[in-house]
Amino acid sequence: MISPYALRAVIPEEQQIAIELTKKQIEDCPSLNSDKPVSRQFEEVYYGYHGWPAYWDGSYMWGSYSDPSIARIARDREKWRESTQNEKAWDPHLRSTHDVSGHNVQATDGEIGHVDDFIIDDQTWAIRYLIIDTRNWWPGKKVLVSPLWIERVSWSESKVFVNLPRETIKQSPEYTEESLPTRDYETRLHGHYNRKGYWVDEPAAKEHSG
Repeated sequence: MISPYALRAVIPEEQQIAIELTKKQIEDCPSLNSDKPVSRQFEEVYYGYHGWPAYWDGSYMWGSYSDPSIARIARDREKWRESTQNEKAWDPHLRSTHDVSGHNVQATDGEIGHVDDFIIDDQTWAIRYLIIDTRNWWPGKKVLVSPLWIERVSWSESKVFVNLPRETIKQSPEYTEESLPTRDYETRLHGHYNRKGYWVDEPAAKEHSG
């Protein structure tokens, strides 16, 4: 497991991701059982090993920062130790996207499709959208749903519940795999659902982190 804190750059033309870790650092880092969810206890040990700040200590995606590269530059080991000591009462778990792929999607008035894939922001490393395949209802159509619109995930039922009606999802802008979503597409998508775009608060977040 490698945190986005270690990522330096994405090189699409070479299909490579550059990281700031040596082979030795990766070999010696705490091992992870890939068959189990990632526990907060493991994360505390893992982040302690690397001396990275805890991403859960703050109001932004990366703790006090909106971007992992900014957090990496401003990392503070003492702050990491304090933040983890205050988190002992809460025991969240992280899961791989592979665990969610294939889950059925439940709208407010019935099933709508299944999770086919994810779209990830290669700057902030946020999961921006779930790609929903609705072919069981409308042949061939895929749509995007933001994680912010998810009400809950049921691991026992293998379902993702979204707080949106089926007809609204049906009428949303179609997603095609020929090209990644543009900002114009995202604006239409969020406008369709009458939701504020995630990018609206980003300048303020970056200004705060700087």
